[in-house]
Amino acid sequence: MIMALTDALGNLIDFWLLPPSRATGQAHDLRGTAALIEGLTCGQFFADRAFNANWLRDALAQAGIEAIIPPKSNRRFPANFDRVTNKWRHLIENFFGKLKE
Repeated sequence: MIMALTDALGNLIDFWLLPPSRATGQAHDLRGTAALIEGLTCGQFFADRAFNANWLRDALAQAGIEAIIPPKSNRRFPANFDRVTNKWRHLIENFFGKLKE
């Protein structure tokens, strides 16, 4: 699995290659996230629903970073996020699209 961190224009800043899980062959998206955001300084952090975890939101808030992460549908108390700003998350999707080409 590839975890990537991009800037506001979708340019690669950092990445991690994670081995798959032995049991399922798939790695959860949150695995490796702590190392990727260590020392991160920015205004906002965009991620998809898979990154909707309290510890990640808390770590970002402590660093003064606004989390733009949609809540999972099964969350009992969904966190607020800016839906309009979240539309810019397509830049990271574009980055992965370029990788696949």
